[in-house]
Amino acid sequence: MQSVKSQQNIMPEKTVADFFAGIGLVELGLEKAGWSTIYSVDYSDEKRQLYEGHFGQGSYHLRDISTVDGEEIPPVALAHASFPCTDVSVAGSREGLSGKETSSFWEFVRILEEMKAKHPPPFILLENVEGMLTSKGGHDLEIALSALCELGYALDILLINASHFVPQSRVRLFIIGNLLAGHQDILEQEIILQQKNTARPPRITNFIRSHSDLTWHLYSLPPLPRRSSDLADIVDPNEEWWPEDRSSYLYNQMFERHQKKVHEMMDQPFWSYGTVFRRMRMRNGKKQSTAELRTDGIAGCLRTPKGGSARQILLRAGKGRYDARLLNGRENARLMGADDYVLGSHLESNQMLFGFGDAVCVPVIEWITEEIFNPAFDEAFSSVPAVTSY
Repeated sequence: MQSVKSQQNIMPEKTVADFFAGIGLVELGLEKAGWSTIYSVDYSDEKRQLYEGHFGQGSYHLRDISTVDGEEIPPVALAHASFPCTDVSVAGSREGLSGKETSSFWEFVRILEEMKAKHPPPFILLENVEGMLTSKGGHDLEIALSALCELGYALDILLINASHFVPQSRVRLFIIGNLLAGHQDILEQEIILQQKNTARPPRITNFIRSHSDLTWHLYSLPPLPRRSSDLADIVDPNEEWWPEDRSSYLYNQMFERHQKKVHEMMDQPFWSYGTVFRRMRMRNGKKQSTAELRTDGIAGCLRTPKGGSARQILLRAGKGRYDARLLNGRENARLMGADDYVLGSHLESNQMLFGFGDAVCVPVIEWITEEIFNPAFDEAFSSVPAVTSY
């Protein structure tokens, strides 16, 4: 087997293997930054249908990750995994890395180890929810990072809210691994950590400092960009609004302070937009379904539909009236930065929400790739001849 060092004398192409690929939004972000996904795997047939409706058939493998042999994976420069968040999410069971679904992280580790025997990917990227930071008091994240370090990867971690790019509040944890970097000088790490950066809030820098035994390679990054769009920019003008009685029912489920805000919006000569989630709250002395209105120009985090409670509602008000309806598939795509994603007319709304609600925001992936993986790739391989595989 070639050593990692000797492989630096052969330049791979910017190719990707995408595990837990979903509907391919990570692939879209990487593609925009110049990378090509040549292998994708996920077990959901619903997501496969959306994926193939946009990308066509070819590299998508419909199978459980536990059945994937790392030696089957073609040589790639980057391996990505958005492993299930169910057991580390604050809204989930909090069983952590030993939970039924989130434990599939260990299958990705196994596959990396098997790939390492022939063609270890120089770079890895993992994504999960913010709750991964606090799962089992941070112990789950420590265990996960330790496992990646044992495979030889030097790591960095980021916490990024998609609201820097799109009008959606969506905070996600990203783990970056570099097999070629080696352990970074402690002084250099501290200089980077002292740079105030929106991608590394105090919770991240504190975690890194308190786990100095892990192998870190931190990247000096620019501030996250300032979003240039708001909720009004994603609205589909062709979608029909609910009948008046259904919108009124939603209004009557609101707290008085939210109803007051609706009236303030109605008094304007133009349309304003907000989003609504229904949640069980104490209202009028009893626990009942309550419509909570958000009017800061961004949507709440898209989620996968469960029992209807996760369906986000769009509200517009102005010109003396208000209307409401569910966000549609096109609007979900725009909130994920996938404006041009192909959506077939045969797709059901729940299927589209299931796909987009469980995906990764496209411009966030593009930013990480442009700021980290492209420079790291060039630094490692720019002085050697390019080949298709290595």
